[in-house]
Formats: sequence, C-alpha cells, structure tokens
Amino acid sequence: MKPSDSDVTQLLQQWSSGDRQALDKLYPLIYKELHLLAERCTRYERAHLTLQATALLNEAYLRLVDQRRVPAWQDRIHFYAVAAKAMRHALVDYARNRQAEKRGGGFVHIPLDKAGEIAANGHEEGFMALENDEELLALHAALQRLTKFDEQMGRIVELRYFGGLGNEMVAQELGISVATVKRRWSLAKAWLARELQG
Repeated sequence: MKPSDSDVTQLLQQWSSGDRQALDKLYPLIYKELHLLAERCTRYERAHLTLQATALLNEAYLRLVDQRRVPAWQDRIHFYAVAAKAMRHALVDYARNRQAEKRGGGFVHIPLDKAGEIAANGHEEGFMALENDEELLALHAALQRLTKFDEQMGRIVELRYFGGLGNEMVAQELGISVATVKRRWSLAKAWLARELQG
C-alpha cells in the first residue's frame, strides 16, 4: 500500500528534527518510489549497463543520510527533488570516474544533430536517452551553466529530467504556476540544445 503524503511528510519532519528512528521508518515506505526513480536515471547507462538502479539508489541514500545537516524537509516533493539531485551527482561522479579510468577524463562536445535530439526528444516522460558517459557529462556541464545563468530554469530541468516530476509537481516545489513551468521548460530545452552543440 502506498503511504500517504502526510505520513511521509510527518516522518521527514521528524527526521529533520533529529529523530533517526523516523528515517528507519521512512525508508521502507519510500523505497519503491526511490527505486523507480533510480531505474529512470540509469536509463542513461543503457550503452554500458554497468550501474544498476539498486547501486545508484544505495549511493544516493548514503548521500542523503550522510549529510552533515539534514535539510528541513518541507514535504514529499521536496524530498524527491533532493533525492533526484543526489542521484544526478552520483551518476556524474560515476561517469567521471569511468572516464578518468579510460582516458584521463575531459568533456566532449555533442554533434549538432545529437544535441538537438537530447535537448528536444523524450521529455514528455521527463527523461532523455543518453548513450554514454560523455553525453551525461556534457549535459551536466551544460546544466551547471544554465543554473548559473538562470537558477529557476536549471531547477526545472533537474526536477523534470532527473527527478521525473511532472509539471504540476515542479510548479508546487518551486512555488510557480504550471504555465510558467511549461514556458520555462521549453526555454531551458532550447538553451541546452544550443549549449550542447558546442
């Protein structure tokens, strides 16, 4: 049975207040949803299939619970947004380590046609199909530049792309209208397409 939003929010808030037992109660309740999020994120790895969803989830979980200061969780959406960020960074670290092992690291530019495809296709479900580490790292670097240029657009991309959140949930998390999310999501995709073309 899926736990209610209020149950999850209450446990998150107890955890924020320092109650470690709340975290122990929370994890089994949200494990299935977090695993689904990890499965979506590992679609980036489809060319290599070396990072399994469970391994990504475990890495993200360790990052979440090992924070020096647990955030003041607002609600379930806020938690999933932070979890998505933890998974994104775990994926990027994993790709960087693999690249460093292969040939000393370094970013590559993505060809024009592929960049347009990455930035424009597959977004209705919130995820783009990346083929390899180079594409993931290029997207990560472009997303960092976008966030520096416009933090809100960067957050929208992170929540849609890495978090798999729909427009309504993104709007709730960011405190903006759904129409604004849609408009800025389109702008962000266009911005990323241009950046990824190098």
